Order: sequence, then structure tokens, then C-alpha cells
Amino acid sequence: MDFGLNEEQLQLKTSARELLAAECPAAAVRKAMGSDDGTLPELWQEIAKLGWTGLMVPEQFGGAGLGMLDMAVLLEEQGYAAMPGPFLFSAAIATEAVVRGGSQEMKAKWLGALAQGKAIGTIAIAEPGDRIPTLAKDGRLSGSRVFAPYANLADFMVVAARGDAGRSLVLVDPHLSEVSVNRLSHLDLTRRFGSVDFSAAAAQPLSGGESLQRRIFDVGAVAIAADSLGGMQRALDMAVDYSKVREQFGKPIGSFQALKHAAAEIVADLEPARSLVWYAAHALDAMPAEASRAAAMAKARLCEVYSRGTDRAVLMHGGIGFTWEHDIHLWFKRARFNESYLGSPTYFRERVAELSAY
Repeated sequence: MDFGLNEEQLQLKTSARELLAAECPAAAVRKAMGSDDGTLPELWQEIAKLGWTGLMVPEQFGGAGLGMLDMAVLLEEQGYAAMPGPFLFSAAIATEAVVRGGSQEMKAKWLGALAQGKAIGTIAIAEPGDRIPTLAKDGRLSGSRVFAPYANLADFMVVAARGDAGRSLVLVDPHLSEVSVNRLSHLDLTRRFGSVDFSAAAAQPLSGGESLQRRIFDVGAVAIAADSLGGMQRALDMAVDYSKVREQFGKPIGSFQALKHAAAEIVADLEPARSLVWYAAHALDAMPAEASRAAAMAKARLCEVYSRGTDRAVLMHGGIGFTWEHDIHLWFKRARFNESYLGSPTYFRERVAELSAY
């Protein structure tokens, strides 16, 4: 069975590549890195007009009503550009949480605004081994979460909580006085993260309990895998382009066998990984029995080979690749964050084994 993107998805991919090449070059990424909120407001407005922010919002709320595979196409191109901003966390993960588990009131309040790019959601879902905030019987949340993406910009947070009924997801207003957000410093400068403390903050429950939490965790895993796929392709393209123009001993360094082997190793990792991402995204859309296992496989493999591929790409650049002035480090650092976010490759391989009943 051949599995690939359809014509509309290929057109979406091409148009996204062209837009981000024009509006989000490395110089723009660096500009966002130096800003207070880590975003590019003009780019956000542009992608909202194009409907990207409403891609997974149902049509009745003003969105496109598309699925995870279509979103993965966009996320791959955003990874290729190292696009800054909350899109992955808001338009994919937080939106999915409201669509799947939100009350009619929540959907009416948030989905239209999310589709128009006028609202931003973020997530504070469970990382393996983390403490989980406690949800009291009166619906108030207490505890802390780390790695809440763009918590400083969010209009609402989807938070993993534990209560008498087990684990669940709740919606919290980050602007409440009982919620405090502190910016965290970390390796990936193309994104902003915060730590969040809840002191008996009012929380609205999402329906679905642990099954919804697993679904959102899987969506997050595939979203990060898609970003990693695009980033790995960009690192390869940059390394190959550099090897064609950098000369040593009177010839391009790309003619040397060691550089050819390094590039070939990246390609050998990249091409099977591409199908894995597409399959995992398709499984989330149409194969619920396979979705969790496919998501875990994609996250484990993509983030591992992304880190390895960017490492080789830096080495292919030689000394210039280790400098701040060259852009390859943007993808190198983004890869390290992707590898650890939500869980390491080791954690996700163990999850694959567990879901496969090994």
C-alpha cells in the first residue's frame, strides 16, 4: 500500500514553504529570539488570515475542520523554518483539547477566537515522572507545572491534574491572581517557556478523563515529531548547500568521501522517519486503535534522529558551525528541546513496548 500526501496537502506544504521562506527567514527568527515575548506578530496575523490557526477547528466554529495529518504538514514546514511562536501548542494541542473535551460553552467562547488567531491556548500536560497539580473537590487547582509554552501570552491553559476521580484535564485562566507564571531559561531560544504555580485556582474540567489526556499527549507527540521532521530536512539542506560552496584543497568539501557519508547517513535516517510521521498523524485521524503506539514510535524515532542529524550537520560545517553567527545552531538547539519535551526517546520506546504488549 502506497501512503503519501494528497494533492491538497502537497499544495498546502508548498505554499507554507514559500510563505515561511519569505516571512520567517533565520534573521526573523533571531529577531523573535531577542524580543520580549518571542513571537513575530505580523507573521501570526498573516497565518491567521490564511486559516492556519483554525485548521483543526470545526467548520461550525469558523475553522477548516481538518485533521492531524493536515496539521502535520504545516508543522513540518514550521520546523523547517524554526518558526517561533505558540502555533504548535495553541493551534494543534490546546485546540484539540477544547474540541474533544470542552463543554458547549467553552467551545463557543474559545474555538472561534482560536480560529481567527485572536486567542492563544497553551498546555501544561504531564511529563513522565512529574508531579501533577491536585484538583480539589471544589474545583480548585493547586500545585505547579513546568514547561508551559508561551504561558505569558496564553488566554487559557490546558492543565493535567489529579483528583479523586483520577487524572483529567482542566482549563485554567492564567491571568487569575491564584496563578503565577515565571519565565524559564532553556536551550531552545526559538521558543518561550514558563513554570506555572497554582494556588487554589479556579479550574473548569474537560470531559474525557484519562482517555482525553492520552489523546492530547499523543497529539503533542506527533506535533513535535512533525516539527522535528522539518527541522532535520532543513539541517540537511543547509549542510549540503554549505558543502557545495566551501572549498578546501582547491575543491568543494562536498566532494570528500567523509562529507558524502555524513550526508548519506542523515538521509538514511530522514526518509523512513518521514513515513512514520505521516502514518502517526493519519492514525490519529482514522485509526484510533493504532494512534497511541504510532505516536510513540514517531516521537521516539524523529526526535532521536533529529538530534543526530543536526549534530552531523554542525560537523559538516566545520568551525563556522559552532559559532553564534551561523544559523545552524538554531536547529541544533531546537532538536535538543524536542528530544526531551514530553519524554525522552527511551521513554517513548518503552511506551511502544507497553502498548505492543511486550
